[in-house]
Amino acid sequence: MKVHDLSAAAISQAIINIRTSKLPDPAAIGNAGSFFKNPSVTKEKFAGLKTEFENIIGFENSDGSIKLAAGWLIEQCGWKGFRKGDAGCYDKQALVLVNYGGATGEEIYNLSEEIKQSVIKKFGVALEREVNII
Repeated sequence: MKVHDLSAAAISQAIINIRTSKLPDPAAIGNAGSFFKNPSVTKEKFAGLKTEFENIIGFENSDGSIKLAAGWLIEQCGWKGFRKGDAGCYDKQALVLVNYGGATGEEIYNLSEEIKQSVIKKFGVALEREVNII
């Protein structure tokens, strides 16, 4: 694509293509999109994590804290592509929990709890769910 070909429609389609490559189609695999929020930590906490995990991903917030990539944290704990029965963590994006057909809400919730606990144990960072639990 040439620079002069960048219309709003072309940019929109490029974004859709990127999202489609990373997120499952809800009509094919049940999911709620990103399940966890990207957590923020202090600069000091980030510096400590960076010494232990040199590839950790972080972006500075306007308040000086550092936003971490929740998907990266989850993936580093070994969850990407994990499946327990019909509840799982999507194989292309660790931030997305999926229902392969017969998982109950409780099973998805329990999986999210296991993920949260593993991230706390490995990184000392608490994840917060982005989805509403009903």
